[in-house]
Amino acid sequence: MSRLVNGVPSTLPRTFKSFFNRARSGSNDPETVENVQGWIKSVRLMKNMAFVDLQDGTTPHTLKLVVQRAGVGSESSSEDHLRKLKTGQSVTVNSAVWMPTPTRQQPFELQAAEDAVRIVGDVPASYPLQKKSHSLSFLRTQPTLKHRSHYLGALLRFRSHVEVALTQFFELHDCTKVAPPILTSGDCEGAGELFRVESRARWGQMAQYFGQETYLTVSTQLHLEVLAAALGRCWTLSPCFRAEESDTNRHLAEFWMLETELSFIDNVYDLTVFAETMLKYVAQRCIDRQQDLLPALVPIGSNAEDVKVVVERWEALLARGQWPRLTYSEAITLLQGQHVSQPFSFEPVWGQDLQTEHEKWLAAHLDSPVFITDYPRSCKAFYMKQNTDGRTVACFDLLVPQMGELIGGSVREDNYETLLQEMSRRNMNHEDLAWYTDLRRNGSAPHGGFGLGLERFVAWLFGAHNIRDAIPFSRSAGGSIEL
Repeated sequence: MSRLVNGVPSTLPRTFKSFFNRARSGSNDPETVENVQGWIKSVRLMKNMAFVDLQDGTTPHTLKLVVQRAGVGSESSSEDHLRKLKTGQSVTVNSAVWMPTPTRQQPFELQAAEDAVRIVGDVPASYPLQKKSHSLSFLRTQPTLKHRSHYLGALLRFRSHVEVALTQFFELHDCTKVAPPILTSGDCEGAGELFRVESRARWGQMAQYFGQETYLTVSTQLHLEVLAAALGRCWTLSPCFRAEESDTNRHLAEFWMLETELSFIDNVYDLTVFAETMLKYVAQRCIDRQQDLLPALVPIGSNAEDVKVVVERWEALLARGQWPRLTYSEAITLLQGQHVSQPFSFEPVWGQDLQTEHEKWLAAHLDSPVFITDYPRSCKAFYMKQNTDGRTVACFDLLVPQMGELIGGSVREDNYETLLQEMSRRNMNHEDLAWYTDLRRNGSAPHGGFGLGLERFVAWLFGAHNIRDAIPFSRSAGGSIEL
């Protein structure tokens, strides 16, 4: 039987999220609901009734189903299939009655007769996810089942919400979403951390599929610059790949990167304002939807922090006016002063890139996200616009407490001759990137942009300590590729 969803006929079953939205709207009228479908989280059998907690993946909240039992001695007691219900099974409930329960923790419940509950998919006795809480280390050993857990399911829904909020932000700022290529011939960052791609049919042959070495992209930025010259403002959310050997809770070999490129941007400050506005917009959307986004308890590692701590992190992003901005040189001075009294593992030296411990200390010291600008050009990529001092480039990193670097961006060098000189200084082959450098000779304009690692952002906002939990199937150095 079809029903209307936003004026359109639908035969899909109602989601649990829609039930909770109805309860929040203040509706108190009982209603018969057909085909309630979900997975069992827990079962409690009483003498006269059974309490079944269900989930369907659309909300962190479980739906409470009250089933009236026929009772011992009745004609159906021999067929009391409620005893067969187990955690993990998928079930369908026919002709359940939605009843308001305003005085209880859950503002409604579904009531159904015993024969209304039908098992759709059974589970073995060895099914590993039970009602008890499981550690994240255990869940990571269950790659096909871990997403059914309360915490990791909530984390995936949270990631989806963040992506939607980012889409809304870029739409509000007239940015066009584009789809740059994943296969590329160049190394955008110049670090050599590339995965090479080749056709299996041509293994061992001299001829290459594209006629030259082909790699999985480490960044879509260079192609975004092409598109920004046509569209003015563009952005993408694309998979990127880094073949670095870092095996930490902050690194992935395959990850998703949000990148944006904005034409007629000629200074770093404007880029930092845009990035700050974007993150604050997402934080506000999270605050607005916190009831739908967060489970009742958010476990972090071996500890547990309640929702209040996570929400306070979001609110802190909005509470401060403008986030602090330091030049790289100012940051090095602060770090060197700290190094005298409490040495870092890596000594902070002007001209060398900041280490993770330096980034985390700066954000903690200022108790705020902080922009670090104007790094030495030797630390950064060839395409960044040189400052007038000849030593630094017009770039920035955004550092956040507990995580370190979250965003990296720059104004791009739009002068053709200057760009060629920098490539020569780095012994780069001009011909390999002639298509890119020629942009500077065809209606060039000042432009800039930045990249945001989505998993780092999602993990940090959600209070997770390992970004491998912020992607459904993690790929990292030393890990497995079986699933």
